Amino acid sequence: MRISRSTAGTAFVGGAMILTLTALAYPSMLGVQNTASGQDRIIANTQWGPLTEADRDFVVRVRAAGLWEYPLGQLVMQRSTAPAMKEVAEHLLVGHGRLDASCRKISTDLGITLPNEASPQQQQFVATAEGATGREFESTAVTTMRVAHGGIFPAIAKIRATTRNSLIRELADQTNDTVLDHITVLEKTGLVNHEQVAFQITAPAKLPQEQTTPPPPQQGAPIKVLPIPEDLKDLQTVAPNPSFGAPQPTPSAG
Repeated sequence: MRISRSTAGTAFVGGAMILTLTALAYPSMLGVQNTASGQDRIIANTQWGPLTEADRDFVVRVRAAGLWEYPLGQLVMQRSTAPAMKEVAEHLLVGHGRLDASCRKISTDLGITLPNEASPQQQQFVATAEGATGREFESTAVTTMRVAHGGIFPAIAKIRATTRNSLIRELADQTNDTVLDHITVLEKTGLVNHEQVAFQITAPAKLPQEQTTPPPPQQGAPIKVLPIPEDLKDLQTVAPNPSFGAPQPTPSAG
């Protein structure tokens, strides 16, 4: 299974030109050579259950989501004064800060290499919003993120339904709750064009893989941390940071 292929084109929403997005992509090879077709191939047996290529790529993609949505949340916090936009920024920073902590913990436990930069496509999402001002900036940011979050739901559901690794199940649960929380606050802004979102999710344009793939980290580079702001650490969302690490129970015979 390759959870996502690609995604971008252009569209006009609320006067702003934005890039389309369905789901975040990552190849099945960062840190581990791909020698078999199909992402159901088991690449490691761990105390939490077998780890497949799809499991590993899911962790990488959740990490990659934060590497562009967290900076966009910072931009929203800096530029917007509307209470609904401030709420969006707070939930983005907290949600992706908590997911990032989980991804970094899981990557250590399972030996997964994480990127330190978003893909070129994802970086362009941020640059496009950053180049807009006022209401156009808010509309661009909200619509881009709403498309992204709406498109990732099927990937989360498939991983949650198929993985046999308890750490991946926990991350899928947390990611699902976080995505739903973010969709909720994005829609509360009143800036979501639902017809345009549906079109972008169901009819994505194709991009070369190098545009949708986060680059591997430089050897020896420290892993980037997405910190939760001190004044937001107690923010109540639907996705609290879980405690990872319980060993996978051994199935009983029979």
